[in-house]
Amino acid sequence: MTTALEQRIEAGLSAEIHPSVAAFAERLAIRAGAQSALFYGSNLRTGELEGVLDFYLLMPGAQKERIWPCVSYHEWEHEGVVLRAKVATMSTDLFQKAAGGIFRDTTIWTRFVQPSALVWCRDDDARRAVVDGLEAAAITAARFAAALGPDSGTEEEFWRALFQETYKAEFRVEKAGREDSILSLNRRHFEGLLPLAWSAGRIDFDQQGAQLSTQWPAGQKEEILRAWRRKRFWGKPLNLLRLVKASATFEGAARYAAWKVERHTGVKVEVTPWREKHPVLAAPGVLFKVWRSRRGP
Repeated sequence: MTTALEQRIEAGLSAEIHPSVAAFAERLAIRAGAQSALFYGSNLRTGELEGVLDFYLLMPGAQKERIWPCVSYHEWEHEGVVLRAKVATMSTDLFQKAAGGIFRDTTIWTRFVQPSALVWCRDDDARRAVVDGLEAAAITAARFAAALGPDSGTEEEFWRALFQETYKAEFRVEKAGREDSILSLNRRHFEGLLPLAWSAGRIDFDQQGAQLSTQWPAGQKEEILRAWRRKRFWGKPLNLLRLVKASATFEGAARYAAWKVERHTGVKVEVTPWREKHPVLAAPGVLFKVWRSRRGP
């Protein structure tokens, strides 16, 4: 029997997507041998093609890399428009497990409790696996929101408490109040999601209008908070480890960096074969070129 949470996730995954985004996702997924492709980020919300599109490709079989996901950058000219994408790749099985919160990592369930769209999938089984993963992400996020949030408050207050804590736990630079922009820009997505996820995750609560009050059996909240402290302890080291890995394995890093430099400074950087192969070693020369260009003749 399909639950109310599953129905809501299915509806969200079917959001209308620009045909060019769908075509790019299909092209990337088929070339990689993926089971499904998820689209997320600001371009999903705005529907624009400018900037970099964000995709997750979910692969069949066991996860090969211990440090996940693998990240790559791709460009494709489609109908006269150059599309750019940053692609993260991991196995479907690992995606589901990470969404369920069984690892120290927080990145998957915090990312995919937010809006995403299933822009391509191989078959019904692949779609079912994605829905199961997103349902697990919602339940995991809601469980920690219940423990980290107030004893009684609005949905927004619980979600805000969660995102404030997850940003503190991750090694990333975000502007103060980032959690407020997530909630305000995705208000329709989050509205009503928390009670559905609590019910599916067996978190007892009472609802009086907009006010939600959690009701805890003996020891349940303390158990969740202990799990959160372990995740918070490992959050920054894990994020840093991924950044170090990405600096050496980011496929297409030179092209991605060149595009970013030109977009933000107006300085065009030629991607030579040497720069493509050694993006880290090439960085000082690129920075010098930008500095010299800004300095003028």
